[in-house]
Amino acid sequence: MERGHTTSDRALQHDLGRNLTHGMLDTLGKAIVIGRYETRPFPTEAEIAKAYGVSRSVTREAVKMLTAKGLVTARPRQGTVVSPASQWNLFDTDVLRWLLERKFSVDLLRQFNQLRIAIEPEAAALAAQFHSAADMAAIRAELARMAAAESGTGDPLEADIAFHVAILQASGNPFYAQFRTVVATALHTSIRFTNRIKGRSANIADHAAVADAIATRDADASRRAMRRIIGDVLDLIGDQRD
Repeated sequence: MERGHTTSDRALQHDLGRNLTHGMLDTLGKAIVIGRYETRPFPTEAEIAKAYGVSRSVTREAVKMLTAKGLVTARPRQGTVVSPASQWNLFDTDVLRWLLERKFSVDLLRQFNQLRIAIEPEAAALAAQFHSAADMAAIRAELARMAAAESGTGDPLEADIAFHVAILQASGNPFYAQFRTVVATALHTSIRFTNRIKGRSANIADHAAVADAIATRDADASRRAMRRIIGDVLDLIGDQRD
């Protein structure tokens, strides 16, 4: 007699199904972004299931997620078709990651940092006005982490990203805080690129200037200090070409 499924069995099956779905999402999303379906139609659910050896339910869920990200749309009598790039959700971290992985693009990095300079200096100014003691402690902790990473203790890239995310969080504004995943995703590529140009990692003194201005609740100085950091990045990118 066959043994019934236990709760742990069902949980494992659920995790496997979820992992398969996200794996299928990643495969199809990358294929769309690199242009695989520019000259041929997007496959049907049955074709995807057969090609990749997954169930129709996994395929269906993956396509639903692609639709939510703006990469595909369902049209009457046409099935699922790839949407124009102008309709893709660039604030979706998967879409942004696929774009950055597709082909290294200086233009994309420039555009991302142009967005940063519209967001992060104002977030720093808000953090200066509204930060809590816990927020300030988090900013100082990430600054210390950056300094330690410079001495070989820890990852300079992750510490730099965490510093910027801590300031978005300290703004006290949930809309700014929501940019943390987008900023973190794109900074992984942006910081690596600019560090390679500079031959070194982030300028600790410039980041300390932001933290000090926030600590003294000087909104204007916080804004200027953050603009200086991102402005330097844009200057570095400015002389580069794809």
